[in-house]
Amino acid sequence: MRVQLPLKYGKTEAKSFLYWFKIFRCFHIQNSSGTWLPNLSPTYINTLLNRATEFKRIKNALQIHTQLLINGYISFPFLFNNLLNSYAKSGYLTQALKLFSAPIARATKTHDLDHKNIVTWTSLITQLSHHGQPFEALNLFGEMRRNGIYPNHFTFSAVLPACADSMILFHGQQVHGLICKHGFELDLFVGSALVDMYAKCGDMRSAIILFDEMPERNLVSWNAVIVGFLQNGLYEDAVRFFARVIQEVPTSPDQVTFSSALSACANMGGGEVSGKQIHGVIVKQGLVAVPYVRNSLMDMYFKCGFFYDGEKLFNSVDNRDVVAWNVMVMGCVQSDNHEEACNYFWLMRRKGVLPDEASLSTALHAAACLAALDQGRLIHDQIIKTGFEKNKCVTSSLITMYAKCGSFTDAQQMFDECDDRNVVSWTAMIAACQQYGRTSEVINLFEDMLQKGIRPDYITFVCVLSACSHTGRVDEGFAYFNSMTQRYSMNPGPEHYACMVDMLGRAGRLEEAKKFVETMPIKPDASVLGALLGACRSYGNLDMGREVAEKLFKIEPHNPGNYVLLSDMYLDRGKLEEADEVRRMMGVNRVRKEPGCSWIDVKNTTYVFKVHDRSHYRTVEIYEILEKLAELVKQKGYAGENSTAPNDLNRNKSLWYHSERIALAFGLLSLPVGAPIRIKKNLRTCNDCHTVMKFASEIFKREIIMRDINRFHTFTNGLCSCGDYW
Repeated sequence: MRVQLPLKYGKTEAKSFLYWFKIFRCFHIQNSSGTWLPNLSPTYINTLLNRATEFKRIKNALQIHTQLLINGYISFPFLFNNLLNSYAKSGYLTQALKLFSAPIARATKTHDLDHKNIVTWTSLITQLSHHGQPFEALNLFGEMRRNGIYPNHFTFSAVLPACADSMILFHGQQVHGLICKHGFELDLFVGSALVDMYAKCGDMRSAIILFDEMPERNLVSWNAVIVGFLQNGLYEDAVRFFARVIQEVPTSPDQVTFSSALSACANMGGGEVSGKQIHGVIVKQGLVAVPYVRNSLMDMYFKCGFFYDGEKLFNSVDNRDVVAWNVMVMGCVQSDNHEEACNYFWLMRRKGVLPDEASLSTALHAAACLAALDQGRLIHDQIIKTGFEKNKCVTSSLITMYAKCGSFTDAQQMFDECDDRNVVSWTAMIAACQQYGRTSEVINLFEDMLQKGIRPDYITFVCVLSACSHTGRVDEGFAYFNSMTQRYSMNPGPEHYACMVDMLGRAGRLEEAKKFVETMPIKPDASVLGALLGACRSYGNLDMGREVAEKLFKIEPHNPGNYVLLSDMYLDRGKLEEADEVRRMMGVNRVRKEPGCSWIDVKNTTYVFKVHDRSHYRTVEIYEILEKLAELVKQKGYAGENSTAPNDLNRNKSLWYHSERIALAFGLLSLPVGAPIRIKKNLRTCNDCHTVMKFASEIFKREIIMRDINRFHTFTNGLCSCGDYW
């Protein structure tokens, strides 16, 4: 019989696997014939169980289980515990629980031994904790105590991680009391587990007190504190504790120590200095080749802005696992190099490395940022091939990718096909509707989500409040805003306050908006003040606008948008000298307005256009289309909006050659008749271009999908999905 060996085994493990496979095969044949060999004693069966567990061969474990029942060996504690472990470690925890709950002792006549002892209970508690079922582990611990079985130090070491995973400090405190009652508080392993529990439950003060009181500490104890600081956002403390490990612990730091310290450096301001010092220690310890440590080093360099150092480290090794590739792709995304992120993803596939959910989600995020629909579809093909189409994280990323790439229909289909939706899936779809101006659908989806018992998160409320803002639903918006604290015990953040200010501003209630900003429990940031400045611009409140703009100049002196808004407000009032002074300030502060550009994809090639662009080889044809469009829209009643460029003597001509119109003309020229035209722009589209796009969609009977810096506009039959309210 030919055996296909697992890929992870080397030659030595392969020989062992073949040997035990033959034993299992012989065992199966002998038992199916109803005969027993003399050497199949309980001890020998226990050895077989050990091998079944090692190779995770559940079929053989089931066969052995059958024979244990037939021959009455199931009540032997060491066999019962081993079988329980075999099921659990093979991933069949439900089967292990059924075995544990079965009334085996009463059904067995040959043996009356108590097959459930402290080892049995501790083993199952450990497995439940390891498999992410903390509450089940805690319930089993309570049941064990009710059955009169006293826990030992192994039991406490098993149940404390369950307390930590439950994130409920009260559970851990109760177990801590029992530990003191049973006299295990000085045990090294129990003490380390206690420190870890308090740290993961957010009580670092108690964790440090316990750590300081420990009579003996090992590296696990120190790691528990460092990881605790990291998880609680105390990054500088984590780095300081790492320095203490180097000085005070006789054993060398392990990969957990280094990885945790590097993660702290990656997340703290100026952490690259400490990160490079830790890199030097890693080189001295000879751990730079350890994948876990190397991946953490790469992540630290990427997050600290040293992209080429991280890339150099990535290219210095050949044995890259999927995590290393994920860190590299994410590093590209963090550096806003989304095209390179997609390239590394495809290079990973060509190297034969199978992607996981993190790889696929990151690649989809990169494609979404590029608004590259074709790239996103290719990644979707990989998702189907690798079997991740039902993964919640990947499905949510697919919804976002299709939405940001201008294909709302595909995003809706992904959401409809998602069987088990979580808050991320719902929020992705709600965000898609909000981006496309489908504000009524946002509210309906949100209410449906609440009815299904899904708790909204921070981002969900941002989308809902933004939708209320863009539809003038002030009362509903305040009701949702108040529910954050009253119903969900969630503290609103700057984004939520910015939505509320924008909501009041769009409704023309500027004084209320200003008062709202002044009474906020948090200091208003640039997003909040920017929303108020935009409202002042819309309603021409120059006095308030000047006051808000001066505050913004201090918060973000290099943001050109604030200067432009104030300058435009002066121009609207005819105050040319004040407007010129604002422009002069931009020059003094070396602030430059980002030039507008638009891009369009045709046959897997991206074409970028600027205002008055004449760089394309089909420029003559493009401008002929633009002239033809100008005549057709005038027949429909179009008149240029002069207010957009009040100082330009040829303002109508200047408006007419904005980048998005040139991209539109090229799309009409290059794409098949009837195909949708997808245009992306790096700035907010102007009112005049918005009007022209509506006319063009009606004249040419084409769907025009334009993504600007704020939202998507879907133009069909002379109408826009935003309802002219963006």
